[in-house]
Amino acid sequence: MQKKNYEAEWCLLQNQFESYEKHSLYIKLSSIVLVFLTVALGVSPIFICLLLLVLWLQDAIWKTFQSRLEPRLLKIEKNIREEIPAGEFQFNSDYQLLETGGLSKVLEYAKQATRPTIAFPYVVLLVMLIIQGLVA
Repeated sequence: MQKKNYEAEWCLLQNQFESYEKHSLYIKLSSIVLVFLTVALGVSPIFICLLLLVLWLQDAIWKTFQSRLEPRLLKIEKNIREEIPAGEFQFNSDYQLLETGGLSKVLEYAKQATRPTIAFPYVVLLVMLIIQGLVA
C-alpha cells in the first residue's frame, strides 16, 4: 500500500471539503447582507425573495459538490485503517460509478436545500421579508 499517496489524497480532499464549507458560509453571509441592504434601499420584497431563493439554491448546489467528496474521504480513511493496498487517486473513477442524470441531480440539490444547516438562514430571512411585506 502506498500510505503516503492515500495521505496526500486525503489531505487534498479534506482541504477542499473544508473550503466548500467556508464558501457556503460566505453565500449565507452575503444573503443576510443582501437582504438588509435591499430592505434599507426599499427594494421590492418580491424581488428580494427571488434573489434569496437563487442564493439558497446556489448554496445547496455548493453543498452537493461538497457531499460528493465525503464518500471518497471515508473510503481513504478505511483503506488506511485496514491497510488495503492500491486504490489511491481514484476520486473521479469512484465518482463516475455514482454519476446520476439530470432529474436525479435536481432532486439531490433539492434534498441538500432542505437540510436544516442549509435552509435555516434562508427560511428566517424569507419569513422576515414576508412579515415586512405584510406590515408595510
